[in-house]
Amino acid sequence: MGTKLIGTGSYLPERKLTNEMLESMVDTNNEWIQKRTGIAERRIAQHTATWELALEAGRRALADADLSADALDLILVGTVTPDYFTPSVACMVQGKLGASHAMAFDLSAACSGFVYCLEVADSFVKAGKAKNILVICAETLSRIVDYTDRSTCVIFGDGAGAAVLQASKGMDGILSTYMRADGTLGECLKARALPEEDPLGETRDAHTDRFLHMAGSEIFRFTAAAVPEAIDTALGRAGMTADQIDWFVLHQANVRILNMITARYGLDPDKVYVNINHFGNTSGASVPICLDEMKKSGQLQAGQSIVVCGFGGGLTYGAAVIRI
Repeated sequence: MGTKLIGTGSYLPERKLTNEMLESMVDTNNEWIQKRTGIAERRIAQHTATWELALEAGRRALADADLSADALDLILVGTVTPDYFTPSVACMVQGKLGASHAMAFDLSAACSGFVYCLEVADSFVKAGKAKNILVICAETLSRIVDYTDRSTCVIFGDGAGAAVLQASKGMDGILSTYMRADGTLGECLKARALPEEDPLGETRDAHTDRFLHMAGSEIFRFTAAAVPEAIDTALGRAGMTADQIDWFVLHQANVRILNMITARYGLDPDKVYVNINHFGNTSGASVPICLDEMKKSGQLQAGQSIVVCGFGGGLTYGAAVIRI
């Protein structure tokens, strides 16, 4: 039994934050941002919850798959910016969709969220525990970004991407996966959820460390080794080589990272999908947003083979080979 991708969807907030707008907010400029990241603008959720982005992306993916919410067995949401500790974003989406037969839970793997969700979904299908699965990655990173820190505020944006996966006996779908983590490097990309304190103490410390902190050079070094490891292993497990792949859809972290991977494999740049210039780094949502754009533009065709790869907070990384 295989796991086939049968629908995609995405939802981006309308509000744009351009590099020119950032110039008036922090010590930076458009040329520096473009050269370092490849980003020209990013979307910012205004008075909008993570679950609202996730819900709309999920609805669009279900419509694309021509599948009713009632047919879902499982809803997975990858996010590091949930609206509540409980209920989960997945449960919020399940209730709003009316997916009465679906179990639902969130998964926290940051920028690797989508590929981790693919691994979990594929495992549920192979175990015979789910037939129709909705995977959504949604982030409102603007809520944890410090807009006085130019090393992070120029990078991240908000958005949601979704995919519908279905059990299939055909030769298409998820051909292989490879997931790993290195928690020893977790301090390189972090945002505190709750302060360390004595909850029964006379005074409680103010929550001052909730913003995202990133050690950019360490993350780049990690990525340089982790991404090829993930892609090479996933390709090997699928019995394929890079030249047999039609598309490489990588987490949109930084254009320098995308260029590095393109050079590492000697790829035609036209085979590496890039949209970071318009949306910035949307964490786990970036890969499914790319897939939805590609499908809607006709670039993603039945019979094509693609590699998807995520890497980031945790630190986590992984890749999957999929035949559309």
